[in-house]
Amino acid sequence: MTRTLLAAAASIVFLAAASSDAPMRVRGTVTSVSSNTIGVKGTNGNDYQIEVGDKTRLVFAQPIALSDIKPGDFLGVTSLKRKEGTLMAYDVRRFPKPVNPGHRPFDGLADQTMTNAAVSGTAKGVSGPELQLTYEGGSQKVVIAKTAQISNLVPGERSQLVKDSYVSLLADKGADGKLTARSIEMRKEAPKAPQ
Repeated sequence: MTRTLLAAAASIVFLAAASSDAPMRVRGTVTSVSSNTIGVKGTNGNDYQIEVGDKTRLVFAQPIALSDIKPGDFLGVTSLKRKEGTLMAYDVRRFPKPVNPGHRPFDGLADQTMTNAAVSGTAKGVSGPELQLTYEGGSQKVVIAKTAQISNLVPGERSQLVKDSYVSLLADKGADGKLTARSIEMRKEAPKAPQ
């Protein structure tokens, strides 16, 4: 039951329907927390007030070691595309089940990508540890940055939703303009692309 709920939450966090009533994605740092509302300073510079209700699904990115990642695991990997074309992964999340497999630009940026795929191999490369990621119709090799955040998505708790934590959420906008979170992925700090 827990795995089913978590998988559903992960699906909502990482998939947005292509329609006019699609949920709004907000990523940023929590600036305030009350009983049913959080303030978020978005990565786009905007400030948001977002209601958190009983139906809001909470997911926590629990830090793990790279050695905990095994062949067959399904990952969501955010990478920076370097000048020579290699992918340097700086955010690696293990999902409870496959979600939206494929390889695509991240936030529409040409130099950043998101790869949702299964681990088909591991290696020690010249630039660091490498993962081979495979999805239907393709595969990608990523080098893991020394500063990469590596985590396992687990069911979250309200106590983990605290000031200065980092969130990635989907919210519905009501007729009154208020935002209500469908799902929130929480972590202690924001992942940072390598310099």
